[in-house]
Amino acid sequence: MNKKDEAAPPRLHRGDIMSPETRSAVMSRIRGKGTKPELAMEAGLSQRGLIFETHARDLPGRPDIVIREARVAVFVDGDFWHGRDFAKWRLKLSEKWELKIAANISRDRRNRKALRAAGWKVIRIWEREVKADTARCVRRIMRACAESSEPQ
Repeated sequence: MNKKDEAAPPRLHRGDIMSPETRSAVMSRIRGKGTKPELAMEAGLSQRGLIFETHARDLPGRPDIVIREARVAVFVDGDFWHGRDFAKWRLKLSEKWELKIAANISRDRRNRKALRAAGWKVIRIWEREVKADTARCVRRIMRACAESSEPQ
């Protein structure tokens, strides 16, 4: 039996419980920047005296936090929108949403690759990591900045 003969796993999505109008209203309130995890990270870095900018338009993917002096780009990614553990829950989505999240994952990968190729250290921090231990996430960024400033 080859892969073509195997049946695709069943889709677990049972349809949206909201009307299209309600779903649209809910989705329109989701922020692209200035999220609670981002703000928590920015506050933690500011408390440490780090100089940074946010959502740099001139860099691939518009990183959420950019420390130019150390060439460190930080993405604070939402677990759903950026597909954390996507393989475990993708079949719970409609095909439309599965494709959307898969495209986000692919775009994120391209942006990280482009940044690394341009000499940037890229740090990805998941929303759940910030919620669990913001201080640990801040230390991770501070370490990356210190490593970048060490003589080669």
